[in-house]
Amino acid sequence: MAKPRIVYQCSACGGQSPKWGGQCPDCGAWNTLVETRQTASPSPSGPPRHVGYAGAPTVQSMDDVELREEPRTSTGLDELDRVLGGGLVHGSVVLIGGDPGIGKSTLLLQTLALLPDLPSLYVTGEESLQQVSLRAHRLGLPTVGLRLLTETCVERLLDTASTERPRVLVVDSIQTLYSESLQSVPGSVGQIRESAAQLVRYAKQTDTAVFIIGHVTKEGALAGPRVLEHMVDTVLYFEGDPGSRYRVMRAVKNRFGAVNELGVFAMTEAGLKPVANPSAIFLSRHPEPVPGSVVMVTREGTRPLLVEVQALVDESRQASPRRVAVGLEQNRLAMLLAVMHRHGGLALFDQDVFINVVGGVRVSETAADLAVLSAALSSFRDRPLASDLVIFGEVGLAGEIRPVPNGEERLREAAKHGYARAIVPKANAPRHEVAGMHVQAVHRLAQAIELL
Repeated sequence: MAKPRIVYQCSACGGQSPKWGGQCPDCGAWNTLVETRQTASPSPSGPPRHVGYAGAPTVQSMDDVELREEPRTSTGLDELDRVLGGGLVHGSVVLIGGDPGIGKSTLLLQTLALLPDLPSLYVTGEESLQQVSLRAHRLGLPTVGLRLLTETCVERLLDTASTERPRVLVVDSIQTLYSESLQSVPGSVGQIRESAAQLVRYAKQTDTAVFIIGHVTKEGALAGPRVLEHMVDTVLYFEGDPGSRYRVMRAVKNRFGAVNELGVFAMTEAGLKPVANPSAIFLSRHPEPVPGSVVMVTREGTRPLLVEVQALVDESRQASPRRVAVGLEQNRLAMLLAVMHRHGGLALFDQDVFINVVGGVRVSETAADLAVLSAALSSFRDRPLASDLVIFGEVGLAGEIRPVPNGEERLREAAKHGYARAIVPKANAPRHEVAGMHVQAVHRLAQAIELL
């Protein structure tokens, strides 16, 4: 095989340079040249290229491709299995990111302890073996069969893994690894990309499930290149306040399951415990109805979830009233208030509007539109809504109430939690009556306001 050489590639335009410089000679961008290991292409008469971890580079007809179901192994944690798409797939690479102290290392240590039948290896580059052992004993985990390794060189790590032959490999974390073929420091873009490429190649060639822990930046994104997310099979994000008891794990990419699947965990003295009924922790259950509070049914992946949307509308003392949304998109809030004024006859241009989704959940779908406006109307009029009422629906700019996916499934979830009334889009009216649920369907915003 041709000897690899070091080049510096621009992350903006892809241009290459034999030496590093502050400015890319091709596009003129600054500080974009990244150290990269490159193997020279063989001559046309030379040997064929090596087989990549995606398979042999041969052309096949789709009818000739052998189809087989990916075998899955349960991790012992139901919520983690849900986020992974039903269990652990051998040969897959899972990248887990989250804030420091959120519970990434704890979760994976628990996972290895719950897989005693599978040979596993926990590789740490940030902690000593004593620190990892102390955490396992503090959590009361069975330590029989747990094998640990302290290593930061990815080549030596893979040599040890080739000898130990684990079925599950945990790397904590990718920012501490480095490759001997590159001269840059650990944590740099080139080192992260090269280390991840070698781990992915090892996972595919040996059919080993690999978990990679990644640090996040202040903005909440994974530190390092975005290409790291494209190289792995699954990307999971841990969300939530480290000071809070509950943690939320969300799948933002999954080649073996649904995207945006949500798993909820509770941090206890014995580690992270799956929450079987997450809707219960996102509802306040006020002893009596209060203004500005409404319950909606959102959908995270394949799971319908009941969350409480709260609004506070107060007279503004400033020239520009504030529009604050926590857990929702702020620009969409401003748009919804304009629709409320134009098609609902309710002007809030001189009012401060604060919207909050209880429990730290972030709702990204448009099904929250009608619930947000209902909560704002309730707070502005200082009139509480019924405690057994759920609302969901998308609001269009013309004042129409548009349907949302899986409406009947959302209604069944609400009825299961004891809610007896619902205001939904007309197109989401159930074809069959939902037991214990009185559904009122609307197609215009004015109709919903009149019902409220």
